[in-house]
Amino acid sequence: MATTAPALVPTSNGQQSVLSIETTLQPSNNSNLSSVSNSNSISKEAAAAVVDNNKSTSPKPNATMATSLKLNKMGSVSTKEKRVYKIVLTGGPCGGKTTGQSRLCTFFENLGWKVFRVPETATVLLSGGVKFSDLTEKEAYKFQENLIRTMVQIENTYFELGNSSTRNCLIICDRGVMDASAYISKDKWEKMMAGNKWNPVEMRDNRYNQILHLVSAANGAEDFYSTEDHACRSEGVEMARELDYKSAAAWVGHPYFDVIDNSTNFEAKMNRMIESVCQKLGIDIGDRLQATSRKLKYLVAFLPNESEFPPFQDFDVVHHYLQSAGPKVQARLRKRGQKNHWSYIHTQRRPNVHGQARIEVKTQLTHRDYMNLLAQRDDAHFTIYKKRRCFLINNQYFQLDIYKEPGHPRCKGLVLLETYSSLSGEALKNCMPKFLNIVKEVTGDPDYSMFNLSLREDWSTTKKYFRPTTHAKGVTNGISHTPLMLNGQ
Repeated sequence: MATTAPALVPTSNGQQSVLSIETTLQPSNNSNLSSVSNSNSISKEAAAAVVDNNKSTSPKPNATMATSLKLNKMGSVSTKEKRVYKIVLTGGPCGGKTTGQSRLCTFFENLGWKVFRVPETATVLLSGGVKFSDLTEKEAYKFQENLIRTMVQIENTYFELGNSSTRNCLIICDRGVMDASAYISKDKWEKMMAGNKWNPVEMRDNRYNQILHLVSAANGAEDFYSTEDHACRSEGVEMARELDYKSAAAWVGHPYFDVIDNSTNFEAKMNRMIESVCQKLGIDIGDRLQATSRKLKYLVAFLPNESEFPPFQDFDVVHHYLQSAGPKVQARLRKRGQKNHWSYIHTQRRPNVHGQARIEVKTQLTHRDYMNLLAQRDDAHFTIYKKRRCFLINNQYFQLDIYKEPGHPRCKGLVLLETYSSLSGEALKNCMPKFLNIVKEVTGDPDYSMFNLSLREDWSTTKKYFRPTTHAKGVTNGISHTPLMLNGQ
């Protein structure tokens, strides 16, 4: 059956790594979605980082430094604070968002969390008698603009309730502000953002902790697609597929974007959704939910022309490693942004415990926290500069890291592709980007670990080179497999 949007081949869900994401310890006021300019301090930090890559010394931690973070020894951030975790459930029509909200609510309430469910703003407004087909072009534009403003205010009401709660709090948003871009042309969307002084980093990356795209039943589970149970739903299968693709494309670029497809039955789909949230939060779910997805990394021969790519988002990314007790405990800062709008993350990698996989604890930072923690940069590491290109293809979310100078010569021209998948063999090969010349899979290979790549010393002489205990030839993250070869490589 022909469709009006690029076909999405059902594969595994997106990012389901053993990963924990903490929220900002000192929340900023994003109620108007405008970014506070820090151009002067950011430019100073960037200049200092460039100098740092050409020197062997950097500022030492100041014992009297005032900071809003509670820091443990050696750069770790305390994660014992109450957590407020904000997720967006998005996707095309009949993807399971309503059921997903209910399942997440029950699961987390059973864990003792407070759960708030933010209603879908579009449904609230459209149920009042609004029909897009009756609106003029000017009315439709104004309606979308007011819809976003209303959504922001409704969400902020729940966000404030979460911040005042004495318990850990999960806030589930039925769609988010970026979903509106799926229903308006690119030119009008950019005009709307400029007119309201909105920017995608604030709207997409900083506002929510995680995005879960529940693929429409119209794509991969057509026999179950229905519009009967939704008063505001009238899309046929063709239109539903197109809207599903557009709603996914609207969130490309978010650092924690998971695609939950229809490659399994519906019950397993719901379990994969819950599993994804639990893993990002670092919640031990035991064997209640099957954890099959893993992080995969590939070496790419060269960067092709932009015309070869599907629609993508580019980000400037800067990594600083912090002082730590040793390579088994790694701490780093990440600054990620577009057009001088930034998000900041502190990551701590914990060592294997009782045979479990390494856990990454991620904490969202304010700009002030980030600048304070920069004083703990580790002189043994170069600052890593990248261009990160995010794109969606074959229903799979990919991140392409293009290493930039200054840095160690071993990083010159380096291009690495990352994704998350439970597939293997031919099934995995078929969903990979065909326009990329993939040399080999390097998942778990310490030579392609960013920690090792950033080391100033030569690998043959340094004692800091980190080799995971699970790494051996033909073994990746404890999983034995045959390396994937594409494009005749």
